Amino acid sequence: SGSSSVAAVALANAKEVATVSATAATGTINYDVTTQSVLYYTSNASANWTVNFRGSSGTSLNTLMATGESVTVAFLVTQGATAYYNSAVQVDGSSVTPKYQGGTAWSAGNASSIDAYVYTIVKTGSAAFTVFASQTRFA
Repeated sequence: SGSSSVAAVALANAKEVATVSATAATGTINYDVTTQSVLYYTSNASANWTVNFRGSSGTSLNTLMATGESVTVAFLVTQGATAYYNSAVQVDGSSVTPKYQGGTAWSAGNASSIDAYVYTIVKTGSAAFTVFASQTRFA
């Protein structure tokens, strides 16, 4: 463990687990942070969706994290000619209003591209979270 004068971890390099799935974004998507850091849906999104962050199907993020800890994850969504977007965010099934990069909530996805949504989730208290969110287009 680290201290004010010693780093807890030093990494020369690291790799993260990515889940690649031939799935279309729609409905409520449970993002299990213990399973992957990157979730990539390769089929075209078919409707706006809600993303629900949790530890796993049996473990809440509230249980997994201590106050003052954070986790950063990415959700890559393939878009067709009609684009959709992440319209709501939840942590452990409870709604959270994210702090959006640029200060404005998304109102659309980007057609014929891949949208990368990156979320940094900070636990601020018992069952209390702040979510920082960004959307970037890749084409």
